[in-house]
Amino acid sequence: MTEIFLNTVNMSISASWIVLAVMLLRLLLKKAPKRITVFLWSVAAARLVCPFFFESALSLIPSPQTINPKAALYPPAINSGVPIIDSVVNPIIGKLTITLQPEKELNLFKFIMPYLAGVWLVGIALLLIYTAVSCALLKRKLKTAVLLRDNIFQSENVVSPFVLGIIRPKIYLPFNISERNIEYVIAHENAHIRRRDHWWKPLGFLILTFHWLNPLMWLGYALFCRDIELACDEKVVGKLSRERRADYSEALLAFSIKRRRLAACPLAFGEVGVKSRVKSVLNYKKPTFWLVSCAVLITALTALCFLTNPKSGQPEISADSGQLSVDSEQWSVVREQWPVDSERWAVGSGQWIVVREQWPMDSERWAVVIG
Repeated sequence: MTEIFLNTVNMSISASWIVLAVMLLRLLLKKAPKRITVFLWSVAAARLVCPFFFESALSLIPSPQTINPKAALYPPAINSGVPIIDSVVNPIIGKLTITLQPEKELNLFKFIMPYLAGVWLVGIALLLIYTAVSCALLKRKLKTAVLLRDNIFQSENVVSPFVLGIIRPKIYLPFNISERNIEYVIAHENAHIRRRDHWWKPLGFLILTFHWLNPLMWLGYALFCRDIELACDEKVVGKLSRERRADYSEALLAFSIKRRRLAACPLAFGEVGVKSRVKSVLNYKKPTFWLVSCAVLITALTALCFLTNPKSGQPEISADSGQLSVDSEQWSVVREQWPVDSERWAVGSGQWIVVREQWPMDSERWAVVIG
């Protein structure tokens, strides 16, 4: 379980670089179609879900494996791909040791890993239970909803319009909605359904559930929720005149709600960033061909740079000479009475570690770490 936990941590750290990049690109592509920004979040999601990627010289991921999943077997160290970070963190990790018996030490970094894995699993279970209970309670409140037409219902327990359901999504409206606003609200919620946002938002929350330890993932999910609302607003107002856009903005303000927690569902009309959405609606201008083309190109380059791993040379280990060759450079491994065999060598991704299980040299355990 510790190895699975560390693999997940490595995926989360790699995806953190994409989240930071998307946060920057959101500012640079402010005038580009919002659906492109939403697609950028799918790049981060792919990095969080898929454990394997091709290698590329264009990769901007510093290291695909910051922590060796088999850390319990090797001297504790990270390989973030950023030398400054490694030089600061690794000495601290190396000193986190406690003496159990003479000549026997236990590194706290290795010791706490199984417990961290347990906390991680408990967190996942709590988030899944929370989501299931929240959805069950919401559906219970909607039992008295009355059919308006098609897949549209009204209920006295609804404060702000929203979409609920995965396979057969339904739109729920409050009874006090005005005839003036109902057209815009239904258009917005139908835009969510056409864009399959009732799939992507729960999927995003499910991914977040497995990476809940990383604060950047929570921030990324919150921005993702905001961007899918902006994309739906853009889809609706693109067909409206300037005067009707003002009416749409009034509908947003009328059903704005304050929610202090993130959730997998529902997709609420006035839930996220109403102030910025109103501003975006009133200032909307159809993006030019060249702006869209440039945004698509940047998105493609971002996917290429962040959905690939940096190239790493494959080590060639010679049992006769005791040499390790990486990227045409050689390091000699000095040994005394050390018969080298394949089981005595260990290779970690992005960091070559040469270790031996029980081999005193001047009464000290030693290892050769080549980064």
